[in-house]
Amino acid sequence: MRESAATLEQVLADSDCLHDEAAVRAAVRRLAAAINRDYQGRRPVVLVVMNGGLVPAGWLLPEFRFLCEVDYLHATRYRGRTIGEELHWLAEPRKPLRDRDVLLIDDILDEGITLREIVRWCRQQGPRSVRSVVLAKKLLGRDAAIEADYVGLEVENRYVFGCGMDYHEYFRNLAAIHAVKNDN
Repeated sequence: MRESAATLEQVLADSDCLHDEAAVRAAVRRLAAAINRDYQGRRPVVLVVMNGGLVPAGWLLPEFRFLCEVDYLHATRYRGRTIGEELHWLAEPRKPLRDRDVLLIDDILDEGITLREIVRWCRQQGPRSVRSVVLAKKLLGRDAAIEADYVGLEVENRYVFGCGMDYHEYFRNLAAIHAVKNDN
């Protein structure tokens, strides 16, 4: 769906701010502190799950106090839509994962289907460990297909955007987490 600029601006104007920039930055600091404790003395491959993981990774990576290599993967169920479909792999990581610690960075844990499949694929590569970090976890009222190892913030079961999460491919660049006013 191609939304007009006016429509997109109205979506943002009507949205509810669930977590402002200060709350997001505080969550990033908490995540980084926990990850730094767990990865001290290790040299993981940090895999950014594109496109949503780009913003959280950009905030987290400078906070890491351990040696790491960075790569990315691109697997999506949404492809610009608001409802997920089957998983599509657009790019696999180039770094070998065998016998390495792997840390995945993504924007949100929703149903967990995408993350579960990415973790499954990573484990097939023979790593020493695979852990995941998400900036936000959606409170669905039911169990997700997989849980993230590190969670920054919780959000209502609404369509959210900002901080890497998009609304029809827009608003990933916002420094706060917003929810669409009407989830129709």
